[in-house]
Amino acid sequence: MTTPVTTPVTTPVTTTASSRTLLGAAALIGLGLALAGLLAGAGVARVRTADRTVSVKGVAEREARADLAIWPLRLVAADNDLGAANASLQRSLATVRGFLRAQGLDSTSGTEVALQDFGVNDAATNQYGGGGPVTTRYVIRQTLIVRSTSPERVLAASQRVGELVSAGVVLSSGGEYGTGGPTFVFTKLNALKPAMIAEATARAREGAEQFARDSRASLGGIRRASQGVFEILPRDQAQGITQEGQLVKTVRVVTTVEYGLKD
Repeated sequence: MTTPVTTPVTTPVTTTASSRTLLGAAALIGLGLALAGLLAGAGVARVRTADRTVSVKGVAEREARADLAIWPLRLVAADNDLGAANASLQRSLATVRGFLRAQGLDSTSGTEVALQDFGVNDAATNQYGGGGPVTTRYVIRQTLIVRSTSPERVLAASQRVGELVSAGVVLSSGGEYGTGGPTFVFTKLNALKPAMIAEATARAREGAEQFARDSRASLGGIRRASQGVFEILPRDQAQGITQEGQLVKTVRVVTTVEYGLKD
């Protein structure tokens, strides 16, 4: 008996239009995702580049001479007789006025002299005197204020104040007006501000440009800027020296500028 041979039948695979559409859509989606990833990566790079900044400081200084001097002279007279004490004070005032005129400190040099803070102390009525004997009953004090637009003359006069002591004038230091030495004031700061701000800003940019070159980047625009406070400092800085006591001063300002950096 002969066994029949069976030949397997292979069913052909047919690609329909629907399958081709699905494959095309999948390819497009994949390509879109890849492009989106690239664009997203480029976007992150742009953000990071845009966030790169450099903050720099620029300093500008000027030497300035005071154009106003204020010199308080605190006079003291004492006596057991009130009238005698007052007469002594008036003589001292006349001596001081004559001294100032001799130094060229009068109305022709832009100098004004004013009297302030007249006061009388009666030791006999001072309940905090400690109970000891009263040697001098009356003490009279008065402050003479010299205000001058000739500060050089005031400085020269203050260096000869010993002549007043030799003439019998009693001067007191301290009190409301400090040690009694002249105060020198620079009043023209506003005239310096525009040029000094421009100079400080230019120096800040120079520093930023140098930083950009060193980091192999290019300098972008200003992101933010702040102007520091103008300072008037003593030209000769040492312990105990203040700018108020110096005729020549240093004016200083610091600006802070933040720039963007570009690759």
